Amino acid sequence: MVDFTLRPLTVPERKYTYAQSSQLQGQTGNIGYLRGDFGSSGDQFYTTWFDTRPQWKSDEFKRDLDDVINALRSEEYGLLQSRSQLVRYGRENKESEMQGAYTTEFGFRADTEKYAFVLRCNPTRGDYNFYCLCYVKEWLDKHIEEANRDIRFIDSHYKELFRIPDGERIIVTDRDGKTESYPCRYIDNYHTEVGRNLFHICEFAERMEQGGCIYAPMEPPLPPMCYSILPSTGEVIQIDRWQKGYTATRFNDGNRAENEAIKDKFNEKLGVSKAQEQAMLAGSMIRWDSIAAKPKSYDENGKAIKPKDYER
Repeated sequence: MVDFTLRPLTVPERKYTYAQSSQLQGQTGNIGYLRGDFGSSGDQFYTTWFDTRPQWKSDEFKRDLDDVINALRSEEYGLLQSRSQLVRYGRENKESEMQGAYTTEFGFRADTEKYAFVLRCNPTRGDYNFYCLCYVKEWLDKHIEEANRDIRFIDSHYKELFRIPDGERIIVTDRDGKTESYPCRYIDNYHTEVGRNLFHICEFAERMEQGGCIYAPMEPPLPPMCYSILPSTGEVIQIDRWQKGYTATRFNDGNRAENEAIKDKFNEKLGVSKAQEQAMLAGSMIRWDSIAAKPKSYDENGKAIKPKDYER
């Protein structure tokens, strides 16, 4: 039996539980994926394998995949033992919870020495109950680290206009005022996927200008980091995007009002708005996929907006 580790997915890793474009398959070392369900009784086990890069499907990989799946079906783990056991294991590991299209799903990552097995589990009867996407671990980790730099959007003169996190959307308005939104994926510092198309960032800017189009983030993005105030003590804390909790700082005068002024000054230098700060605070304390972790949930002063006052 191969040795492996199992843990809940981080927020950036969740994107890799879905089918990737051909470009991203190559960059992340995506070998293929296993799809499965527990049948009508909830304790059956049906699977189908799909190749993406069959040339990487070595005997070593097949052994690791078999060992990991069999272990997850065992009583020791129970994650893939049955539908009810999947729910139990997911609920016992709260950090694995993530919002799916219509239900709460659970995300886990199993790592062997060379491979990463990224699982998205759906407890709904009548649906496929899990997808296990398989990657070359070193390649996947390298791409995730680089994608954390965010996607740059520039004009045709290379002036930076804005950045968005990998996987977020932009909205494009044409010269007639028609709008369309597109998901964007990080490829490298100079290339991005907009919708299903791959662009050099300058090529995208030139095409937009030639077509008389305007492009902007679909909603205010979360910054890589910001400063905030710990509600219980009034001390200045640092919050890093997608990370649970906070990091203590030494920028404290012991006075909440003075600490508020300190963190506002730092955030202003970072270009972080009060709405972004409040969304970051909520994400770090609650869940990053909650409505409270979206900047649009707050006004320019960082005050919460009632849900009926904005469109989700």
